[in-house]
Amino acid sequence: MEPFSKKELYEWCKVPAHELAGHPARKVPFRLCADSAEMGRLMARELVDEIAAHNLRGEPTRAIIPCGPMCWYAPFTELVNRENVSLRRLEVFHMDEMLDWQGRILPKGHPLSFRGVMEAVFYAPVRPELSVPEANRRWLEPGNLDEIAADLASAPVDITFGGWGQDGHVAYNQARRQPFSQLTLEELRNSSARIQENNLDTVIALAQRNFGSAYQFVPPMSVTLGMREILASKKIRLFSDTGAWKQTALRVALFGPPCVEYPMTLLQGHPDVILTATLATASHPISEHPGWDLGL
Repeated sequence: MEPFSKKELYEWCKVPAHELAGHPARKVPFRLCADSAEMGRLMARELVDEIAAHNLRGEPTRAIIPCGPMCWYAPFTELVNRENVSLRRLEVFHMDEMLDWQGRILPKGHPLSFRGVMEAVFYAPVRPELSVPEANRRWLEPGNLDEIAADLASAPVDITFGGWGQDGHVAYNQARRQPFSQLTLEELRNSSARIQENNLDTVIALAQRNFGSAYQFVPPMSVTLGMREILASKKIRLFSDTGAWKQTALRVALFGPPCVEYPMTLLQGHPDVILTATLATASHPISEHPGWDLGL
């Protein structure tokens, strides 16, 4: 049973996009960007400034980084190279990875191999003398879950970048659909790095976005950091430029109660979190059709 009614959801969805940031009922800070290009520049600048500030103090930077949204990698690597920002003391924890049906890592040439993508767009374009050392590139794999979780628990993470899914998943902390193994909110909050089956709605969403709805090509499993690791970060910045796929989850995260059906609602209790979306993602069909009668 949903922790909110359809009428409540309707009220959240009908708020115009330009009113979200200043809405009095909003529970999480929110920024609106015009498009992917603006959001990519903002993301790149934010992470470069974070790293540069740590460098100036002679400190390492520990960051949890996603594979996507893709709009910020070119601006980020361009800023790093142009401004000579050293990434030598940056420690990157990759938040998730897709797996095949037997729980194995995908070949790097697979379009949903996050490692393959990140090596090409996040690491390769940076000048060698500035780049993240290989030892500081912490790839999440089925065989190193405990090691990565322990390392993350050993010292604070300075900043987490990420997106959110159609069900409000952060990393691959999806809404659990198992009818015989339901989670409480506290179990979700304390979840740690793990291997899991992907939900059918996650598979369908990825199929639509990447394979012309050919769900047969979507990897059915994943490995992910848990909400415990995400929520322990000093700063959390989530971004989305993928439009209709993420619209309702954003509204629930901004206005709804914390709930296991939308894991990103757990961010409401974090002291330094900001959600950022493009206009296409912050908009909602219900907000654009005030005359609709949904029979509520």
